[in-house]
Order: sequence, then C-alpha cells, then structure tokens
Amino acid sequence: MVESRSDIRRRLPAVDQLLSQPEYQRLISLYGRELVRKQIRAGLEALREQLSVRPDGEEARIESEIERMTKGIGKNLDASFGRGVVRVLNATGIFIHTNLGRAPLPRAVAADLAPLLNAYCDLEIDLGTGRRGERNRRAEALLQELTGAEAALVANNNAAALVLVLATLAKGSQVVVSRGELVEIGGSFRIPDILIAAGSHLVEVGTTNRTRLADYEQALGPHTSLLLKINPSNYKMSGFVESVEPSELADLGHRQEIPVLMDEGSGLLRPHHAPQLSDHSSMQELIAAGCDLVCGSGDKVLGGPQAGLLVGRRELVERCRRNPLYRALRPDRAVFAALESVLRLHLGAAELPIERLWSEPAALNRRLRSVAKAIGADVVEAEAYVGGGAAPEQPIQGEALALPGSTILLETLRLGDPPVVGYIRGGRLILDLRTVDPQDDAILIDAVRLARGS
Repeated sequence: MVESRSDIRRRLPAVDQLLSQPEYQRLISLYGRELVRKQIRAGLEALREQLSVRPDGEEARIESEIERMTKGIGKNLDASFGRGVVRVLNATGIFIHTNLGRAPLPRAVAADLAPLLNAYCDLEIDLGTGRRGERNRRAEALLQELTGAEAALVANNNAAALVLVLATLAKGSQVVVSRGELVEIGGSFRIPDILIAAGSHLVEVGTTNRTRLADYEQALGPHTSLLLKINPSNYKMSGFVESVEPSELADLGHRQEIPVLMDEGSGLLRPHHAPQLSDHSSMQELIAAGCDLVCGSGDKVLGGPQAGLLVGRRELVERCRRNPLYRALRPDRAVFAALESVLRLHLGAAELPIERLWSEPAALNRRLRSVAKAIGADVVEAEAYVGGGAAPEQPIQGEALALPGSTILLETLRLGDPPVVGYIRGGRLILDLRTVDPQDDAILIDAVRLARGS
C-alpha cells in the first residue's frame, strides 16, 4: 500500500527537534538560535516540496535528506558569515606563518589568559594606592631590562609603532631613508605609503643596491627631523651591495642632533644562537649601537601576541606616549597580559615554541619515526624556515614526513577537523613536525588516518 503525500511529510522532524541535535547546537553557538531556526524552517519547507509519495519503509531516505539539509545549512551560514576561527595544525615547516596567525603563544601563557579575560584585572589601577595606574608600566619595565633601553611603549603592531614615531617626531618634516630599504611589508603596505599617511616627507638617498653614509649626510637639511633605517628582514640582496651600519647612522644622528629610528621588524630582543638569526641585529644590540629608537613586532621571533614594541630614549618615547594618536594605537588588556607573560619567559631564558625549529636532533628523530610508523610515511630531507619576513633564504636543514598523495589529500587534510596544513613537493605530501606542537602528534596521526580512510 502506498501512503499519501501528506503522510510522508509527517515523518519530517519538528524544528525544535532538530535544534536540539549536536550539529545544530554547534551552529547556534556560532550564529544564534533565531538565525538557525529560520534556516531550518526554510530547509524543511524545501524538503516538503521535493518529497513525493513513497512506499513504506523509506525512513532512511528521509534521514539522508535531513542530513543533506543540515550540511547545506551549515555551508550556507559559513558562506554568509564566515566560520569562527579554528585551531589549525601547521605542518608547513614555516614557524611564523602569516596566514596561520604567526607565532603561537606558549601553552602556559594561553592557559593563564582566561582568568584575566573573563573577569576584571588591574590593567590601569595601582592596587597599592587605589589610584589610576599606567597599562604600559609592567611591559615597559620588562622591555627595559631585556633591551637596555631607557623607556618602552607598546602599540597595536609594528606598523602602528612606526606611524606613531613618524607622526610624533616628523609630521610635516623630512625623513631620510635609504632607497634600498623602501620595502613592502605584509598586506601590500609600503614604507613610502606609511610615511605619507603619517604626514612625513620622504627623502630617498643612495641607490637600490648601494647607500653610503655620505648619502645621508648630503640629504640633511633644516627640515630633516628623523633618520630612518629599515631592517631588510623580508628580502635579501647580494653581490654589489653596500649599506650603512646602524652604529654609523646613530653617530651621524647624534652629531647632527637628529633622532635615528631603527625598524628592527621581527621582535628579536637579544642575540639568538641560531645561525639563521646571527646576522639579524637584536633590539638590545641596536640600542647599544646608539639608535635613539627601535621598533619591532611582538608576534614574530619574540613569540608573543600581535603588538608593536617601541624602545629607546626616554624623552622621545614619552613624546610618543603623549601623542593623542597613541590612544587609538594602544593594545587592550588581552595583548598586554599575553605580552607580559611572554616577556617574563624571555627574562627567565625559558624555551619558547620557536625553539622547536632548532630542537635536539635525537628528540625530533624519535618523533618522526613514531609518527611515520603510525601513518605509513617516509622520513625525508626537508627545509624549514623562520618565516614572518625573518631570515629570508636561510633554510633550516632537517627532516620531515612524506606521504604518497596529491592536492586531493592536501585539501582533505586542510578541510578536516582540525585542519592540517602541509605542502606538496615532488608529488608527495610533506608534513614538517618542527612547526607542530609535540602534544598534537596524536591529533595529527588521527587526522591523517581519517583523511586517508585508514
């Protein structure tokens, strides 16, 4: 006996019944109950239109239609509003991966953030006196100790720190920069554009490949307010090249009573033991070389949250702090809390996640062999990189995992839960454990097995 069309429609679940299911609860947490309810109603109405008269025993067909509808609703909502930020396993071998959030915070730091964010905190109060305090005070003390600077200030990011200095010290006046250092940073932002936005007038000196101290000297005039030097951290020139050392430029600035700002870029506080960073002057070294101000990033080599670090002469830093623009560029409590915790780790010489790039070969070898055995991978030679514009063209030699696969496996892993991001080389999928937290090895194994259907 064939049931009527209306009977088959009665087998469709009610809206509230679907709302109670785990998948819809997940969508509710992302998009709200009313929006999800609206999507379900529209989906059920479409199903009622599609369903035709069917014989008994086709509940499975209805279940599959409901499952398809649920997936469609999730995709529609994600496409309209974007998925929430998700945790990703970075197996690219690029530690400071700009597209993956740059440097990960140490797990202990991340764990300590929650109680500082879900309640009140002493961000701007002196608990001893009960009076208003300065949110920058603890970070400043730590940065002073780590870099040897007289004073320090924290902005939203390094570009913000640079703009703040330019707007404070060189608005409406000239800034002298080597032509070979007019770089483009992330997001297509160019140094000349930043100078213009800050109201400064750019004076280029030297040539693309060679700039001498005499070039700076000849460019100085009554309207020169700042000498700016940019660390070429995201590119490398070789061959017939010449540039002025920070100490030489600082000496010129002191003789002419013109401040020198060095954009260090990567947030390297002190000299690092890694060969890839040996040629990268640290903020501590630049202050010792006589630079009046040095700025860098908090979420690169430093290993903290996105922040701009400005250190240097107290009088100049205080002028930047008093600039009304700083209120628009200062970070919130989450950034200060995370940054202060990471700076304390640097103060105590604790190992940060970036040290995995130079981990003990024996320890990395054990990890590689263990994971390779679990997923059926080979261990092959592979190059890792610091990333984030630091140490360009200076690979870190080592080994990684290789799986037979193609872009299909790469995409399957990238769309998994959690997503795993690797890369294709020579027709094989490469997964580099140096950028994967060892505590995530088991999760990586499960993700690869699921993606390969094993």
